[in-house]
Amino acid sequence: MEIRNSVLEDKDIIRDFCAAASDFQKSKSTVSWPLFDPKLIEHEIREKRQWKMMVGDEVVCIWAITDSDPQIWGDRNAEPALYLHRIATNPNFRSKNLVLDIVVWAKRYAKTKNLQYIRMDTVGENLGLIKHYRKCGFDFLGLSELEDTEGLPAHYHKATVSLFQMKV
Repeated sequence: MEIRNSVLEDKDIIRDFCAAASDFQKSKSTVSWPLFDPKLIEHEIREKRQWKMMVGDEVVCIWAITDSDPQIWGDRNAEPALYLHRIATNPNFRSKNLVLDIVVWAKRYAKTKNLQYIRMDTVGENLGLIKHYRKCGFDFLGLSELEDTEGLPAHYHKATVSLFQMKV
C-alpha cells in the first residue's frame, strides 16, 4: 500500500469513487453527496490537498484534506488540526477498514505540520459511520448545526453534522 498525492489524471477516478459513494449512501437512506464541481477537485489536486491510496497500480481510496474548516468547526477551528474530507473507497475495496490506514498516515502527516488534532465530519446522525469512526480511534463530539454554509457543497446546506476528532 502506498499513499500519495492525486494528480490531474486521477480526476475521473475521483469522480467515479464519489459517485459510487453517493449511490451507496442513497442505498442506506442517508444524506448523499452531490456531484462535486470538477473545478473543486482540480483545485485541491493543484494545491496538493487531494490524496489517494494505492495497492499496486490500483487506486483503492481517495480523500481531501485542509488545515482550516471554520464553517463546520466554528471556534474550534483556531486549534491546529488536519481536516479529512470526502473519503471515498473503490467499491471493490469496501469493508477493508481503509480508514485505519488513513488514520496512520494522517497522524504522521499532522505531526510533520505540528497539528494537535485530526478531525472529520459527516452530515446527519449516521449511526453506522459514528460507530465505524469511533472504532478507528476518533472521539464522537456530537452533533452541530451549521449556520453559514455559503460556498460549501450542497449536502451541507441547512445541515446538522456529526463531528469527530482525535489527538495526534
